[in-house]
This record gives sequence, structure tokens and C-alpha cells, in this order.
Amino acid sequence: MATDAFAAFSKGLDAPATKAFDITPSDTADLAEIPRYVYVGSAGDLKVDMMDGGTVTFTAVPAGTLLPIRVTRVYLTGTTATGIVGLV
Repeated sequence: MATDAFAAFSKGLDAPATKAFDITPSDTADLAEIPRYVYVGSAGDLKVDMMDGGTVTFTAVPAGTLLPIRVTRVYLTGTTATGIVGLV
């Protein structure tokens, strides 16, 4: 197992992610965990509920984009981007 020289430090919101999970867009289900960042693998639109409750569509997100957004839901309707990953 690798040694983590930073294990004793607290993790701020600007720290690198330490966990990743696939996001399956859904019009009815919230994410099980709120990510620190959202990665978009293939270009398209991304419709989300932000942590504050607002809904927004990020249009024409380029492939390979890392968005520093905290979201509770990624919608199926209104999302055309694929390869979406949550980073914590």
C-alpha cells in the first residue's frame, strides 16, 4: 500500500479528489454523494441541480472538462454529455 504524506492534513475544497464514481443521469434520483467536481468525458449539455437547490444547464461542455461544481442531481432529460464522473 502506498504511503500518503498528506494523511494528517485536513482536506479543503480546493484539494485534489481522492474518490471517483460514475454518474448515471436521472430525472428522479439524487446522487448518493455530492461531488466536489464533475468530469465530463464526452462533449454535450449537462443539466444539474446545484447544492443550493437551483437548476442550471451547462451548454456545450467540451469533452474532458472538469467542472468545480457541487451538484445533487444530474438530469437525464436535458443532458447530452456522457462519461460523467463525480470526484470527491
